[in-house]
Amino acid sequence: MINVSVIGATGYVGAELLRLLSAHPGVQINKAVSKSFAGKKLHDIYANFLPERELELQESGGKFGADDFVFLCLPHGQSLVAAPPLLKKGHKVIDLSGDFRYDNTDIYEKWYGISHSAKKENREAVYGLPEFFGAEVKKANFTSNPGCYTTTSILALAPLLKEGLICEKGIVIDAKSGVTGAGRKEKLAFSYCETAGNFKAYSVPLHRHTSEIEEQLSKLSRKDVCLLFTPHLLPVKRGILATVYADLMEGVTPETVTAAYEKYYADAPFTHVLPHGKLPELKYVVGSNNCMIGFEVSPRTGKIIVVSCTDNLIKGAAGQAVQNFNLMNGFDETLGLPRTAWYL
Repeated sequence: MINVSVIGATGYVGAELLRLLSAHPGVQINKAVSKSFAGKKLHDIYANFLPERELELQESGGKFGADDFVFLCLPHGQSLVAAPPLLKKGHKVIDLSGDFRYDNTDIYEKWYGISHSAKKENREAVYGLPEFFGAEVKKANFTSNPGCYTTTSILALAPLLKEGLICEKGIVIDAKSGVTGAGRKEKLAFSYCETAGNFKAYSVPLHRHTSEIEEQLSKLSRKDVCLLFTPHLLPVKRGILATVYADLMEGVTPETVTAAYEKYYADAPFTHVLPHGKLPELKYVVGSNNCMIGFEVSPRTGKIIVVSCTDNLIKGAAGQAVQNFNLMNGFDETLGLPRTAWYL
């Protein structure tokens, strides 16, 4: 059994992570840290934890067991302070914020507006997308967990770019997320009456995840990828659906595209490519750690349309963190993770 602690335990991602970890056969939850609810029981905040072992929420900054594996579920900017001392003490760490996702910290500073104060630790961080960096994650002590929009988008595009099937310029990602993607905050824009029955775009045209998607796809494909990313807020609790448009290279057929996806995802336990012409829906993935991808080709325009779906709280955050945890500790990659969606 591996002792784990979660810092930032009462946000939606932290709570989802604790839910998954509580069912993991190789995990003992040691501490759950919450600045906002210290001293309360976890089930006082989330009643779904009532059947589980009683867990008291603790103040941040407390001591952890020497062998604790620590998950950071903190707002962007706070992990820059929290991660370095944990790593110095020898803890293995997975960070779920955006603070250590960039190879080039100048890009992070430009798009997040935060001075990067942990550049040494940033060089140690492995980008935790197991489909492409699983071998590196297995050897890592520090993993930076990709976010929901980025995971959904990169998995849709990486095989096509790596195989030279689409043009690296002019890519458009039209993505929609459930309201939990905004976090557990009291803000008018995310209240029930503002979101129910509504649908809107936001952060157009410079959402900060644009830069992360571009950097990772450029690294994977060894090309200078330039794209337009537009996020939208769906009136649902969870799930992401990204519709991606790209220009096909001459001579590329649906069979070529299928072969490219199979090359990279045939052995990936959580990334599934549907037969040509069948497109995924949120109910295919919500409740699971899966990413489902479907595509169609438009001969009239020379474009490919790719639809990629994930559960933003699972494969887009907490589930992928557990997937990385498994790899870092020698467990089977799928241990403790849901592989079948709720559907309803």
